[in-house]
Amino acid sequence: MGRFTETVKHLIIINVIFFIGSQLYPVAYNWFALYFFENPTFQYWQPVTHMFMHGGIGHIFFNMFGLFMFGSPLETQWGKKKFIFFYFSAGLGAALIHSLVNYYQFQSVVDSLMQLGYTNNNIQQILTSGSYDTSILDSVSATQVQNFYSAYNTPAVGASGAIYGVMVAFGLMYPNMELMLIFLPIPIKAKYFIPVILLIDLFSGLTGVSLFGQGIAHWAHLGGALFGFIMAYYWKKNSFNNKRWY
Repeated sequence: MGRFTETVKHLIIINVIFFIGSQLYPVAYNWFALYFFENPTFQYWQPVTHMFMHGGIGHIFFNMFGLFMFGSPLETQWGKKKFIFFYFSAGLGAALIHSLVNYYQFQSVVDSLMQLGYTNNNIQQILTSGSYDTSILDSVSATQVQNFYSAYNTPAVGASGAIYGVMVAFGLMYPNMELMLIFLPIPIKAKYFIPVILLIDLFSGLTGVSLFGQGIAHWAHLGGALFGFIMAYYWKKNSFNNKRWY
């Protein structure tokens, strides 16, 4: 895991360039972050470009460290083209799952508000202002309203979904490789370490209780992991197992 491979290096450089650019020109978030598809700020390229946007130094550092740590061995084994296809497919899968969960949370509240007699204009006013008549809490919970507002207005940024796909593929290819969390320096084999990380994300996604801070797109992590697992498992067990893309 000590060697920087070509594609991983280039991906890290592009991510750093995007990060610096977004710090210098914050309006870039409106262009490249992933917005809810019914939000007027949404653009068709955002499912791809959001993978190169990050919310802070810590966010980009840990993502790029994970890309180097897990991605370089995979690129060495698979080759450049196959790794690029995998990386972007996992990132797009993460965007898809994240968007579907957002749509479910958004639409469930819209349906409830419609049953209460709210019009589209009334709903849009809530989404724009963030204020609402508390009488609606008899039909929907405050958490549902918060998720409804957040799904519409809060964009997703980061390579985390793609990194989770890469991490899961690494676990399939190197299950006995020992890994360590920075804040828990105890060697744990990948086949145990990675499922624990995924279970933490699943717990946080289902309960809303985040163990690693707020603003984390847990369903995007799980979406990237799911798509990464499907691709890596197929390649390992079937026809791609003995083929290399050049």
